[in-house]
Amino acid sequence: MYDNITIEDRKIAANYIRNSNIFTQSKKVKEFEQKWSKWLGVKYSIFVNSGSSANYLTFLAIKIIYGTGEVIVPPLTWNSDINAVIQNDFKAKFVDISLNTLSMDPNKILKNLNKNTKAVFLTHAQGFNGLTDKLIKSLNKKKILLIEDVCESHGATFKNKKLGSFGKISNFSFYYAHHLSTIEGGMICTNDKKIYETIRILRGHGLLRESGNKKFENKIKKKYNKLSPNFIFLYPGFNMRNNEIQAIIGINQLKRLDANNKLRAKNFQFFLSKLDKNKFFTDYLIKGNSNYAFPLILKTKSFRNRDRFEKHLTKNRVEFRRGNAGGGNQMRQPYLKKVIKVKNFNNFQNVERVHHFGYYIGNFPQLSKKNIIKLVNIINNY
Repeated sequence: MYDNITIEDRKIAANYIRNSNIFTQSKKVKEFEQKWSKWLGVKYSIFVNSGSSANYLTFLAIKIIYGTGEVIVPPLTWNSDINAVIQNDFKAKFVDISLNTLSMDPNKILKNLNKNTKAVFLTHAQGFNGLTDKLIKSLNKKKILLIEDVCESHGATFKNKKLGSFGKISNFSFYYAHHLSTIEGGMICTNDKKIYETIRILRGHGLLRESGNKKFENKIKKKYNKLSPNFIFLYPGFNMRNNEIQAIIGINQLKRLDANNKLRAKNFQFFLSKLDKNKFFTDYLIKGNSNYAFPLILKTKSFRNRDRFEKHLTKNRVEFRRGNAGGGNQMRQPYLKKVIKVKNFNNFQNVERVHHFGYYIGNFPQLSKKNIIKLVNIINNY
């Protein structure tokens, strides 16, 4: 795996450290937020310290503005998506995935909507698009919030429009191995001014002065005139800010993000063209894809063959992760045992298949065709 933080990124960060005195959240964070918003095609972005923080602040803001209820969530995702829902007093309702996209099956989402559904939290897994016209129209008609997790899918599109620009709120992760990395970091994006201002406050300890809306701030200051105007803690917020150095790295990486995404997508298509279709599932919907990692799903549901396959990969020094995003079916994880009781995993056949017989292997822009052929030959010959 090549380093996702380049020499150029390091030089720019080092130069800033040598010549500046402000390192906490300031002008460079704002610049990165504005450039990211322009790239994505939204009005507002809020840079935070991780994708997990982005998830948590999103549902804390929804709770404050809209109240709680039921949220439809995927079983194939990172655990912070589920934690953000249950820790903010929402009820998580799981819906199985589609093997074609590794995202929640849109038809199954629609069947599970009810009068208590507050939001659909859709993870666009591994660079695949999980949206359909029918899903978007139905959610809009029913006034159900669409929240997009785009942590693994920077730059992926639906109908030539970037994922993360469809939902009420979208979240991105800039973790070390993602398409764009600030080492650690995340972004919350929206076109809604009230949501934007609320999340800004929540990101900065819950302080009123973080809103960026002077008219609103003056109104609240008059209401709480016995408090110091600089220290009005309006909401139960956190310090989930990011800093100038990581913003500078993000600004620099944004310059090459589109070009790198094209290389990743090209790698994925070439990888699939060489993969043995008799041994592995290959029927993915790749239109608009911004591949994060090569997905592998064994066609034979045999634990004996699976174990042989894993030993074969290990012997040939191929690094892999079983279960794909988040290690597979989140409903099987210990942290949810007291929250969710699943009586029959057979109702979630697709995520179960990925959990037991699915993998991902790293894809990165510098990967050559020669190395992909070598990799696929190892995989095909188990």
